[in-house]
Parts: sequence; structure tokens; C-alpha cells
Amino acid sequence: MSFWGGRRVLVTGGCGFIGSHLVEALIEHGALVSVLGRYNSRSDKGFISEVESSNLEVHLGDVADLTFVRSLADGIDTIFHLAALIGIPYSYVAPIHYVETNIKGTVAVLEAARAAGVRRVIHTSTSENYGSAQYTPIDERHPLVGQSPYSATKIGADKLAESYHRSFGLPVTILRPFNTFGPRQSLRAVIPTAMAQALYSPEIRVGSLEPVRDMNFVSDTIAGFLGLGAADGVDGDTFNVGSGQGRSVGEILEGVQRVAGTAKPVVVQDERVRPPDSEVERLVCDFTRAHQAFGYQPQVDFEHGLAAVRDYLAEHPPPFDVSVYRV
Repeated sequence: MSFWGGRRVLVTGGCGFIGSHLVEALIEHGALVSVLGRYNSRSDKGFISEVESSNLEVHLGDVADLTFVRSLADGIDTIFHLAALIGIPYSYVAPIHYVETNIKGTVAVLEAARAAGVRRVIHTSTSENYGSAQYTPIDERHPLVGQSPYSATKIGADKLAESYHRSFGLPVTILRPFNTFGPRQSLRAVIPTAMAQALYSPEIRVGSLEPVRDMNFVSDTIAGFLGLGAADGVDGDTFNVGSGQGRSVGEILEGVQRVAGTAKPVVVQDERVRPPDSEVERLVCDFTRAHQAFGYQPQVDFEHGLAAVRDYLAEHPPPFDVSVYRV
């Protein structure tokens, strides 16, 4: 039987892109999964609305509501905390919203886990917390630099998780994924927006072409969550997961067009470019610590991942003009 067979697991943010893939993987491994999704008046369960399983319960509410989160934590073995506001451009517009969700939401999860006595909390970080690389590849010793309100709140959330381990002995560990991509990802992210424009628009409109990112396919990120959740001796530590390969946005677009079978003009739009001192210029993952601790090793080739995004967007055409920039 899988390590996860019969275990009760709570996934915050489980209706979203990465969260929905994690929920599906946990169900496949036999876990009993509760999902905390964001409340909405339509009772929309996002990407898990079509998942039918007797091992799945979905609860809609606010991750920053301690009473609500606490009600979901009793009897839970593992909490995977993914719920967050993640769009960097919107964090320039509404930074207080990011504090409310990313920092207060993390405190609520940590307090609920502490009260319920869970076996482990996996707190989700982000490679954006490193800022522009001071060296590459980036290991977990790299300084944390808040170059956007988004990353500042995520750094704060990481430090809260660390403090709860040091102060209260909470069994929490931090997973720091580099840029994850795959089916279901918001078109605000560079790969799905570029692929959608390659398929449905006469040109591809993007921001800066020079920044370098480590693009990791979603199933490899999920393997990191599952591996870390089951590993021994990891409490209180931080683990990077990524592909270990850096590509400029320009190179990513070349791959997108190759996989899409297109050769469309690329247009740089100023409105898509971050403020100069806020742009993170280079992110490349060193996942040595994760490999040593729980055998993490990326499996999916970049262009195979791009093909999965292409196929998903071909089956799910966006219901809006994909060339229009949306914060």
C-alpha cells in the first residue's frame, strides 16, 4: 500500500492549478482528502469540480479565518498548505490583500495544525523569494529578497512557518517550488499565455524576454510534495524543487512556437514588464537537498510538458481574447 493509503489529508488551495493536481495524486494513492477552497457565491469548486471520489470532501471558505480552518484540522495527518494569492502584477495593485491571505492565512493554518496535533504541515513557498540570483544554481542557503509585495508576503509566511517549528515544535517543513507549469495553469503565467496566443492569436505579446526561469512540469512538483510529506527527518527544513535548467523567456517562447507549430511575431508590451527593481532576472534550481532527503528527481522533459499545455488549451479554448493583458 502507498504511504498515503488511508491517511486523512487537508489541502488548502486544492481547487487551484497545483492544488488540484496534488488532490488527484493523493486520491490515486488512497488518501482521504479534504480540500479548503476559496468561498464564492456560485459554490464553484474550480478544477476539482469534476473529481468524483468517496475519498474527497470540499469545503469553501477563507484560509485566513482561524475558526474555519481549525474546524477542518481535527483528525488530519498532513496539511498541504498551498492557498495563497500568487499573481505578482496584482500584488502591486492590492498589497494588503496579499498580506491578509498569504500571511494571516498561513498563521491560521499553523495555529490550526498546532491545536489539532497534525503529523506534518507542508508549507508552500516560492522561488520568487530568492529575488534575482546572487549565484546559480540557487540552493536553500541563498538569501531571501522581497522584490515584489507578493514575494515579501511569501517570505513572511515562510518565516512564520519556521518560527512555529522553533517556538512550538510544530512539525512543519517548507517546499520551495521553482516555476511550475502545466495544464490548468492561469493564462496570467508566461507559458500558458504564450501557448494560447500561439494557438489563437496572430501574434504573441509578452513582457521582458531576458529573465531566466527554471520551468518545472506540474507532475514533478507534485512528486516533490508527496515525497516531502512522506520523508523522515525533514521537519523545520526547507527544500527546493525544480528542473535544474534555466531558460530565458525568449527561449521559452521559441519552445512554445516549436511545439505549437507556429512562427508568429513576438511583441514586447511595456504594460507586461515589471518595475525595473522588482524584476527577478534569473532563477535556476539546485535541488540537491531534496534529492538527498527523499529522492526528488524531475522526470518530464520540457517540450513534453509544453505539448501537454498545448493539448489542454486545444481541448479547452479560452473564452476570451488571449492577446489582452489581464493583471
